[in-house]
Amino acid sequence: MMLPRHAHAPALAALAAALAAPFAATAAPSTVEQKMLTIVDRETDRSVALLEKIVNINSGTMNTAGVKQVADVVAAEFTPLGFTTRWIPMEATGRSGHLVAERQGKGKGKRLLLIAHLDTVFEPESGFDRFVRRGDTLEGPGTSDDKGGIVAIVAALRAMKQAGGLDQATITVVMTGDEERAGTPFAIARADLVKAADMSDVALDFEPVSSRDGQEMGSIGRRGYYNWTLETTGVSGHSSGVFSERIGYGAIYEMGRILEAFRKELPDRGLTYNAGLVVGGQQAALNDKETGGTAAGKNNVMAEKAIVRGDLRMLDDAQGDRARAKMEAIVAQHLPRTGATITFSDGYPPMAVTEGNRAVLAALNGVNKDMGLPDMPPLDPMLRGGGDISFVAARIDGLVGMGPSGSNSHSKGETVELPSLLRQSKRAALLMYRLSREPRRTKN
Repeated sequence: MMLPRHAHAPALAALAAALAAPFAATAAPSTVEQKMLTIVDRETDRSVALLEKIVNINSGTMNTAGVKQVADVVAAEFTPLGFTTRWIPMEATGRSGHLVAERQGKGKGKRLLLIAHLDTVFEPESGFDRFVRRGDTLEGPGTSDDKGGIVAIVAALRAMKQAGGLDQATITVVMTGDEERAGTPFAIARADLVKAADMSDVALDFEPVSSRDGQEMGSIGRRGYYNWTLETTGVSGHSSGVFSERIGYGAIYEMGRILEAFRKELPDRGLTYNAGLVVGGQQAALNDKETGGTAAGKNNVMAEKAIVRGDLRMLDDAQGDRARAKMEAIVAQHLPRTGATITFSDGYPPMAVTEGNRAVLAALNGVNKDMGLPDMPPLDPMLRGGGDISFVAARIDGLVGMGPSGSNSHSKGETVELPSLLRQSKRAALLMYRLSREPRRTKN
């Protein structure tokens, strides 16, 4: 249930009364959960003020000082809630660092891992650098992705604390400083997140909630990706000899053969494979960032070299392994007098849909029912790309999209809607409260 805009105390009292009956039927103490909902609304101005403060600090991924400054502000919010915070520098990956906040609860319920990120896509030179409020629409860089998610975490934990619902909960919060442009190697950049997952039972990722046709959806899977580079070679010579036994087909025809075979032979539901950049000729080379390149040749000279860069996106590791094997087999079938090699570089692993993830969504839908909100159906994993939770998805049950929704994500004019921020904070508070009281499942 959502409050009308600018609701006052009578409306809050009416909300609590309306929710009393549904909560009485749940296993959790109804008074604690009602208090959480009331507290989130009562502290709306405080949440908006925190969002404004961190949005007005530029934390573009490469602005390492700004990322750390946001982390310092957020860390101060965790200390009064009984969390111990630490900053993990990431100079080794060329990035700023990560904020980790931890608290050990008194209970034996499920241990929670909350994931968000401090950085945005907006570097200082972007020109989009100020928070603006227009009624219930809050505009600014990172308002929805992902500073709104950070505020939802703080608001939910604050409500749990004040309502007496935090004491039993063991919670680790990992806020990365490089989600938008992850540092490398990933083995170092995400080592602390993986370590936290191994000590937890459920991961909740506070990136923005997804909606389709006005219906909020639950994200229990997201595709992963690899990057790939294909290089082909051929024999140089006059074009009059093309296709002959002496000269063969040249590097560009070999490249064309392979890409056409990919198009015809790889289709698999949920799998995509894009060729995004091609250079070829007598000489061909990519630039240092592999975002462009140079090529030289003539229309009457056979091409000696061609290079293509692309990506491969998959629903799960098995699908990715099948596709890689097919691609390697296709590459190996050379046209006469040509050669080809393909190399894969690690990207984000997939978050496969699992029964454990479905169970977490079911728990969230139990919260939705008791709040008078519609069920959130599972979102097609094809519609959600990689993110930080992907690095731990094979180790822990999880759910993506616990953050608030807005518009124009990654674009100037990015917004978050205040009713969504409040709604997501309430959902998070109740879900965390209930999960922290569920028995732990033995991990393999």
